[in-house]
Amino acid sequence: MILDVRGMSPVTDYFVIGSGTSERQMRAVFDAIREYARTINEQPFGLAGYDTATWMLLDYVDVVIHLFAPKYREYYDLELLWGDAPRVDWACSASA
Repeated sequence: MILDVRGMSPVTDYFVIGSGTSERQMRAVFDAIREYARTINEQPFGLAGYDTATWMLLDYVDVVIHLFAPKYREYYDLELLWGDAPRVDWACSASA
C-alpha cells in the first residue's frame, strides 16, 4: 500500500507499507529495495529493523518504506493511523 502523506507528515511525502510472510522474505524485499535504489543513485537516509525483521524501515526522505511481519502490521495499523491519507494506485513497471 502506498499512502500520499504530503501536507500531512512533516517528515516525508509517501509511506509504502508492506508485509512479508517470513524473515527471509522480508530481508529479501529490503535488500531488493536497497539494490534498486542504488541503480537510480538513491542512498537511504536511515535504515532500521534488519536484524529482527519484525518492522523494517527504509527512509529515503521523500519515501519511507515500512515492511512488517503480519502481526506487527496489524498491531501498529499505519493504514488506520494515516487513514485520511489518499491511497496511491501503483503498478510495477518493466524497469522496477
